[in-house]
Amino acid sequence: MNILILKNRVKGVIDLIRPFTLLAPIIVSTCIMMASFFHNGKKDDLFLMLIKIIMPASFSLALLNGASNALNQLTDVETDKLSKPYRPIPRGTISIREAKTISIILYILSFCLAVYVGFIFTVFILLITLFTITYSLPPKLKNHLFLNQIWVGVPRGLLGILASWSVFGNPLEPLPLSIALIAMFFLIGGSSTKDILDSDADKKTGVHTLVNTFGVKKAALISLPFMFFPFVMIPLLISNGLLSDGLWFLTFLAIPSFFVFRAMFKEKRSKFFENTPAWTLMYTTYFVFAFGFSFLTIIA
Repeated sequence: MNILILKNRVKGVIDLIRPFTLLAPIIVSTCIMMASFFHNGKKDDLFLMLIKIIMPASFSLALLNGASNALNQLTDVETDKLSKPYRPIPRGTISIREAKTISIILYILSFCLAVYVGFIFTVFILLITLFTITYSLPPKLKNHLFLNQIWVGVPRGLLGILASWSVFGNPLEPLPLSIALIAMFFLIGGSSTKDILDSDADKKTGVHTLVNTFGVKKAALISLPFMFFPFVMIPLLISNGLLSDGLWFLTFLAIPSFFVFRAMFKEKRSKFFENTPAWTLMYTTYFVFAFGFSFLTIIA
């Protein structure tokens, strides 16, 4: 019986931090750091840097994401009771107090790893932390229309990529800034995909999203330009010298971005993940963007 309780609690902790969403900071940050390493002509041993710097930095971002996931769940209990009663807090596996403790521990671990990596990286981690806290706690910008999407896109796109680039290079150069802005706009639009299944519950608990304010179809139409045009604009960025010529391949990501838009009309849960197929495709597109950018930058 004790073993069964232990298993349930371990599963509750895992569900609280939502490990699939931690893949995004790990994959994206590792790709960006590798690109920064080669782009800036570092002569250090790559394997050594992977162990000493890249892994701690990527885990710092992943733990920060896990901390924000736990914080979001403990402040969204009423919404989750309506739309996601299987989550650990509504079903009683993890208490609010325990979730708060887990969130604080993860924030502290993320900060400690950031300090180890470097000063500029730590500054970005603190900025991202500020966004995650104000998203879930007062002024709780998750509740406010349009601001809730910006509060997802800025830390996860702009600041996350600049933080990763800063490990080996100057984050304020045109290349990382351009890539980070593309990611930011894509995630501002793509973040609507997570609100589809929560539409009714969000409305009942005072959360105003594009989906529950305008309906799924209008929300998809509003989100489309943010997901589609950043990739379409890549040739223009190249012609103005902000991106290197080889990165024009990333323009093709406008195609899966359009399919994210199409998938938003299918208001159903994914067979494999707790959100919609549109949400899964959005994250997959983001992974491909980070990997493609890294690969093309390295071979250049």
